[in-house]
Amino acid sequence: MFARGTSRHRDGRSIHRHGPSRHRSVQALSAVLLAAALALAGCGANDSSAGSSADSAAKAAPPGAGNAEAGAAGPGGEADSRSGEQSGDKATTPPKLTGTHVIRTASLTVLVKDVPKALDEARSAAEGAGGIVGNESTIRDEDSREESRVVLRVPTEQYEEVITELQGTGKLMERKVKAQDVTDQVVDVESRIKTMRASVERVRELMDKATKLSDVVALEGELSSRQSDLEALLAQQASLKDRTSLATITLTLYENPKKQVVKEDDDPGFLDALAGGWHAFVTLLRWIAVAFGAALPFVAAAALIILVWLRVVRSRLPRGARTPLPAGGPAGPPATGTTSAAPAAGPGSAEPSAPAARTAGADEEHGGDSAKQE
Repeated sequence: MFARGTSRHRDGRSIHRHGPSRHRSVQALSAVLLAAALALAGCGANDSSAGSSADSAAKAAPPGAGNAEAGAAGPGGEADSRSGEQSGDKATTPPKLTGTHVIRTASLTVLVKDVPKALDEARSAAEGAGGIVGNESTIRDEDSREESRVVLRVPTEQYEEVITELQGTGKLMERKVKAQDVTDQVVDVESRIKTMRASVERVRELMDKATKLSDVVALEGELSSRQSDLEALLAQQASLKDRTSLATITLTLYENPKKQVVKEDDDPGFLDALAGGWHAFVTLLRWIAVAFGAALPFVAAAALIILVWLRVVRSRLPRGARTPLPAGGPAGPPATGTTSAAPAAGPGSAEPSAPAARTAGADEEHGGDSAKQE
């Protein structure tokens, strides 16, 4: 508009110089100047309102909006560089922590009245909390006292509740609790796993693009090495997860030793002697019964053998020998087939004949043999 007004002003001057109508040109010039002034006033008002609205919008907008607009309005190289910087910042930013990772372990020693019953209660407490029962061992000493040790794995959320329940099974004798913070180790392992996975992917991409056999062989060796490292990191991560998610409680249960009453050594009295004698008598009877029971089979066998032998021997003896005459007793009737002795010869009687004498001698001999056999 300034250029247009100036040109017309110049045109007016030229008219003033060369034309006779001076007043008309002055009026026209005044009108043009007035219009130009009004136009300039309107443009200034619009610019001021636009500036004020822009300032208010800038104040209301967030701080990063201006940078974003500048980045968008800038050249493509600058935008790319800024996007690269932002991606680099995201790559180097450590992962956010979801919480602390703590390995919790505890060792409890509890004195109980009944070890098997307390052991069942401990198993029920662990399984009720969503845990598992690990290694278990039980021993018995010479006094028949049992001692059991069991390893329980329970979730960390139920850790304190399970310990309180286990302590209630008897009298707590010893308690050891340990907490190890492994948050840094968990974060480090996770970061190394991400880096190793990206490295494995890059090696695979290079293998896909490789054309030479030597390059393929070298890349395969590198890929195997990195995959083994990745598997080791994954195993370490699984171990940390298991130990941090489940707490370990080692519970030892044992019974109270029975008290033995020691009697005082007093001098023995009548009742003590009577009790000792009765004990000895009962012991003697017991031993006699045992000896009789042990010898009874042999006595029965010997009696049976003697009875059989007597029957066999007596059956072989002659009938006359079975009933021997008593010594010095009266003489019985003469044996069959024998001849009685002749009466004593009186005066004038004749002597016995020779056959009668021989018969009497034979009978005497037979009687003597029978007596010997008996």
